[in-house]
Amino acid sequence: MRIKQSEFITSAVKREQYPLDNRVEVAFVGRSNVGKSSIINSLTNRKKLAKVSQTPGKTRLVNFFLINNDFYLVDLPGYGYAKVSKSEKGSWGKTVETYLTDREQLKRVVLLVDSRHKPTGDDIIMNEWFKHFGYNVVIVATKSDKLTKNELKKSENVIKETLKLSTEDKLYFFSSLNRNGSDELINNLFLEFATDLD
Repeated sequence: MRIKQSEFITSAVKREQYPLDNRVEVAFVGRSNVGKSSIINSLTNRKKLAKVSQTPGKTRLVNFFLINNDFYLVDLPGYGYAKVSKSEKGSWGKTVETYLTDREQLKRVVLLVDSRHKPTGDDIIMNEWFKHFGYNVVIVATKSDKLTKNELKKSENVIKETLKLSTEDKLYFFSSLNRNGSDELINNLFLEFATDLD
């Protein structure tokens, strides 16, 4: 499939602020500095669709982007940034948990991890949290252009071991910089939810 159209629809904190049209939702989440906005912009081929902040942890809202007038890509607030206060961390947890709890439209969660580093304790907790809620989870390791082929293989092994991924769990590597494999990743993440496959 091709992403021909992408537009920001709304930002939300409370459940009543979410879109009400029952379109399928695919949510992206990861650490504050994992490159979440960059990958969203790269996959949609829109430089400024998701705001790239120089200050990690700035996104506090659940952002909804309509893709091909067909389904939503949902940008969840980044986690794990050390300079965020306890009250802000608590607010983040409540915002995300509110969205994840009984959200029937949410059909897949894309958990972003940094391919250069071992997944953190927060990454492990998030992966377990999504599985606890019964969601289909796909792991995407970002910034893969920074690694050699040998390093990529090592990274793959470390991520699989740390997150306790099974053979059925899906793991992809991606670089927003060179966009290698972007078409394949788009198909793997979104194709089954799209009605327009051109």
